[in-house]
Amino acid sequence: MDQIRNLLERSSIRRFRPEPIPTGDLEKILAAARRAPTDASAQLYTILRVSDPELRRQLAELAGGQQHVVSAAEFFVPLADVYRLEHLLEHRGKEMARWPRTALHFALVDAALAGAHLAVAAEALGYGVCWIGGLLNEPRRVAELLGLPPGVVPVSGLAVGVPDEKPPLRPRLPESLVIHENRYREPTEAELDDAYRTMAPATRRGDWLLLLERYFGAGGYMEKRDAEYGRLLALQGFVADWPRPAARAALAAGLDAPSLGEALEKLLEQGWRGVLFGRQGEEYTVWLERETAAERGEGAGPGTALAAAVTAASENPSR
Repeated sequence: MDQIRNLLERSSIRRFRPEPIPTGDLEKILAAARRAPTDASAQLYTILRVSDPELRRQLAELAGGQQHVVSAAEFFVPLADVYRLEHLLEHRGKEMARWPRTALHFALVDAALAGAHLAVAAEALGYGVCWIGGLLNEPRRVAELLGLPPGVVPVSGLAVGVPDEKPPLRPRLPESLVIHENRYREPTEAELDDAYRTMAPATRRGDWLLLLERYFGAGGYMEKRDAEYGRLLALQGFVADWPRPAARAALAAGLDAPSLGEALEKLLEQGWRGVLFGRQGEEYTVWLERETAAERGEGAGPGTALAAAVTAASENPSR
């Protein structure tokens, strides 16, 4: 019953006392994270504990100046991680399949579950917890600071410590909107209006729409984050049509694109009037055409061939 009460009465803590978490409690919290459910026993996650004060300061700055990243006793970054799985297979002479979309899905789920178990265990021991979504404001910089190899991306941040506040519970959407039975049910206009009334206290001005628009509306935070997150996914090998070596080669050649489609869009904006794809057997060929020049690239896939053509074009800017 205590665990249920903890779940029903929890709130995010942003003010922490300057007290460490005893070693014994920290061991329990991390052990709970490792017992999280995982598909096919793969455990496609890593929990990164950030103990370096300067590194924490830099992460806090990237997260929008959230100082509880620094003041909390502990700060963790759950990572979606298929890098270790690839090495485990290679260690026994096996090759991992190419499954970037599904890999990202299951790795994100595993990391989120492990992080949730860590948080619930910490709260059960009396500690406060705050998830730090702002860590994805600049995910490529975060990945660089944390030394993340290919196949690894940050999911969120997680500050844990001795609470120095007891904030009121924030509202949640009505049960009818988030709990459905047997089939997904479209919300009614009355339910949507009720959602705005219910969530109004979650904002200082009493208007939930302002918050939703700021984060999820056109030009909001999420739109700005999306392109940068897309670049990180491409560079870490999670974009099906833009293999990691191709994404890195294109970026180095000056084409900053998270996907093959966005690469084509940028090339046309830069004055290339046409892009021609061809295939012979397993080899792809791409021609970039301009009024006075053409560049050719080859590779094992469309993205790889396009990256080769872009690289060639960058090496001959005057043509």
